[in-house]
Amino acid sequence: MEGDKGGFSYRIKWISNIIKHGLFWHGVRNNLAKIGLDFMPYYWVKEATSPISPPQIRGKDKNFKISTFGESEINHIKSSIIGIEQKDLLADLKNGEICIGLKNNDKIAAYMFIKCKPFTFRKRFFDLKSNQSYLHSMYTFEAYRGKNLAPYLRYHSYKVLKERGVTEYLSVSEYFNKSTIKFKKKLNSKPYRLYLSLVLFKRWTMNFTLRKY
Repeated sequence: MEGDKGGFSYRIKWISNIIKHGLFWHGVRNNLAKIGLDFMPYYWVKEATSPISPPQIRGKDKNFKISTFGESEINHIKSSIIGIEQKDLLADLKNGEICIGLKNNDKIAAYMFIKCKPFTFRKRFFDLKSNQSYLHSMYTFEAYRGKNLAPYLRYHSYKVLKERGVTEYLSVSEYFNKSTIKFKKKLNSKPYRLYLSLVLFKRWTMNFTLRKY
């Protein structure tokens, strides 16, 4: 299991990481959402818009393998990460989503999910064509952070999708999540919409287009 999920030291480390990775306003947004004021500006992004130099794993340990995850890996992920208990990741898997991850000596180091069908995000409908995909829920376990695994895994997910005839890779980048924006820049990603989603007290949802690029 990824550390003591309920311990004081875990909480201190979690807060430290938020500040370290420029996620302070992201944390503020999440806390406001808990009291019913859920505002979320986000970019609709197209990834790999130009040729990319393959990202390399940092450090001496290069023993990472890419694989498609199934129920056993999903169950481990749900039991190991604080804050995702409410997410039904197994339902996503059963609904045809792909979960791709990295393992280091049989231990899960990172993972992400991929949709290849139209979907709704915060009550905004996104239509995906047969050659398009939506990449989401990228996560790197704490013990493996700083090794450049997120761009490495993302890059190799493009190759997996290309073999399936999928050639466009789309995703959401929360405006305040600077860590996500930074790693996607390594993959020659470009935003072409800036949206704002407002959810008030889990009852009213409003969506706005702030900018087109």
